[in-house]
Amino acid sequence: MTPERVDPVVPTATYRLQLQPAFPFAAAAAAVPYLASLGVSHLHLSPVLEAVPGSLHGYDVVDHARVREELGGEEELRALAHTAREHGLGLLVDIVPNHMAMAPRHNHALWEVLREGPKSPYARWFDVDWEAQGGQMLLPVLGGPLGSVIADLRVDGDVLRYYDHVFPLREGTRELPLPQLLDAQWYRPVWWRLARTELNYRRFFSISELIGVRVEDPEVFEATHAKVLQLLHEGVVDGLRVDHPDGLADPDAYLRRLHEATDGRWTVVEKILSDGEPLPASWPVAGTTGYDALRHIDGLFTDPAGFGELLGQYRRFAAPQADRGGDWAATVRRAAYKVLTHELATEVDRLTRVTNRLCAASPDPALRDRAPWALRTALQELLVRLDVYRPYASADAASVVTEEAAAEARLAFVVPEEAGAVDVVRDLVLGRAGDGPDLLEFRARFAQTASALRAKSVEDTAFYRHVPLLSATEVGGNPGSPAVSPEDFHAYCARVQRDWPATGTVVSTHDTKRSADVRAALAVLTECPQRWADVLAEVTRAGEGVPDAQLAWAAWQTVFGLGAAAEERVQQALLKHVREAGLFTSWTEQEPAYEKAVAAFVAAGPCGTPGEHVVALRSALEEHIRANVLGTALVHLTMPGVPDVYQGTEGEYLALVDPDNRRTVRFPPEDPGDKDAVTTAALRLRARRPAAFGDAATYAPLTAEGPAAAHCAAFVRSGEVVTAVTRLSLRLAEAGGWRNTRLPLPPGRWSDVLSPEREFTGHARVEDLFERLPVVLLERVAAE
Repeated sequence: MTPERVDPVVPTATYRLQLQPAFPFAAAAAAVPYLASLGVSHLHLSPVLEAVPGSLHGYDVVDHARVREELGGEEELRALAHTAREHGLGLLVDIVPNHMAMAPRHNHALWEVLREGPKSPYARWFDVDWEAQGGQMLLPVLGGPLGSVIADLRVDGDVLRYYDHVFPLREGTRELPLPQLLDAQWYRPVWWRLARTELNYRRFFSISELIGVRVEDPEVFEATHAKVLQLLHEGVVDGLRVDHPDGLADPDAYLRRLHEATDGRWTVVEKILSDGEPLPASWPVAGTTGYDALRHIDGLFTDPAGFGELLGQYRRFAAPQADRGGDWAATVRRAAYKVLTHELATEVDRLTRVTNRLCAASPDPALRDRAPWALRTALQELLVRLDVYRPYASADAASVVTEEAAAEARLAFVVPEEAGAVDVVRDLVLGRAGDGPDLLEFRARFAQTASALRAKSVEDTAFYRHVPLLSATEVGGNPGSPAVSPEDFHAYCARVQRDWPATGTVVSTHDTKRSADVRAALAVLTECPQRWADVLAEVTRAGEGVPDAQLAWAAWQTVFGLGAAAEERVQQALLKHVREAGLFTSWTEQEPAYEKAVAAFVAAGPCGTPGEHVVALRSALEEHIRANVLGTALVHLTMPGVPDVYQGTEGEYLALVDPDNRRTVRFPPEDPGDKDAVTTAALRLRARRPAAFGDAATYAPLTAEGPAAAHCAAFVRSGEVVTAVTRLSLRLAEAGGWRNTRLPLPPGRWSDVLSPEREFTGHARVEDLFERLPVVLLERVAAE
């Protein structure tokens, strides 16, 4: 059953569904009538290709040629597309070009490489340094050193088994004694802890269960994209979301090839832009998946002065446990050093080997006589000073690997001549030494290591160590300066409309550490930092049972953002918090006594009787939380770009970090409220007036006038739609309310989309605009 092909289109709005065995294609098809009624134009599906059995996310792909059977297979995907078309919806899918699952018995390509070695036709698929381990690929799967677990390894016909792991045997080796048999394979099972320093294949960040794929090879690109391209060209799928392009050897070339292969279908990339970093203008994509928009939306509802006060309270509460006094930049730098020497040590080793080989073989005397330790130090010192995820071939690398960074890096050396290694490495990164194959490999590996470092040191470490405001510790966020002024927000939106009008925008995703509604609640704390400090003083007066003050601060904020919730959910999120922070325990060096103390504290404190005081404060601030929740939703759905609504977030959606945010949801929701009404009204308006929001649309700020003007954020789209929201509503109430503040509307008559009988013209009183809700969406009334 193949849907009729349609021309490439830009979505008006998308709805993200997290597919899993408990929510397969058929379940998605059953939800289509409801989802179509919301007003979205496309369903946005998590990865649909064959993945590790039981996977709850699908990013652990094992076969690019097949649609996942656990979801219903290709027949059910086509049936979903047909049902969606009948209701006026298209499909977008998430693709994973960077990596596959390290699961040989399910991954045929990897199985063949392990069986046949580097001569296998599939060997070119995977990024393996065969020379580094004597011609074997290290497999970090054993529970202990080989000598202590060798009895658990057994030959079974033509395979080697170790508990649930199954590996192929090299031809002619099955009769060998076990020690010799292991030596004769193209792979070497080793203790899992050796992955940190000895691994010789590229992986996803520091996750050894995901092996890097070389899609820069045209043959590998074709093999791994054939099924997706077939679905695109047959009209089953309309567009793509590309997962983690920063991990690729050459994102620029990959995206050009993908653009050509898809005939220019709408494609967005999961590119995390640091504050102020532009998306490479040469990339042939519609834009990013939207974390840059998330940062600006959240910042609009964060009080800058209040954040400063909250930071001071945090330093007093959490010192000396707070990471060196709670300085964000210093926290990131320390986390980066730790990641390079621990989680990414093997990646740094490989990069050092490539650099040393380049220098030793170079005809340029300036590159010669560089000791490997000096090159390693130079690499590390430059990597930790990158403020973005990676430099790109299409961008100005000198603006990323700056001379200021190099000057700081040289300070790590005592002998000036040794410090010259910094200049050698910087010149290599900037391409000043030429463009031969070895030099291109170096730049690619430097960039790949940089992106993994940034993700691990910022998102997976520093975000859990620097926690004055948990809502700011979000993907793409800037916890050191989270507030965004209305002027800066409007400037950002104007740039998006001018440069990337079809980019994606999000406020909640499968990867956000807290859903938008949780973050909206937490942002209110920047409007009342003293009240927050007073409540914390009350609930922690005894000071007993607190494992550490930094964790306590984060735990109390978690309960404030989430509200009364099941203890298990809070426990799970905070256990992940302390392991990611790595200050007292970690994923690989767990401290049972500390983790037990954390669990006891959460049960007795945030999820016990003291936690009721925090929940009571949340209840007292509910009006202001509601203003942030509705404001966030409406701004997201009407600003420039294509909004993506994460499953269930059209209504109240309170979720913590995965897997909490990947739970299945009910369609339709049982008890729709104001947020559902605002979301549906905005989405239907986008569908009804696509020109007002599309590529040729316009964006202009509207500035309120009067004593409370700063609390009204408003803009007009294409002269047809006006969005106005309340910001910092608690500060507004404390200052006396709106007090005749007015919003000058563009000429004409304007009706409230949610209450069409309400009309406004001229200088509308803001108090009247917000009579029903703290937000309003206006539509120009057509002239009679």
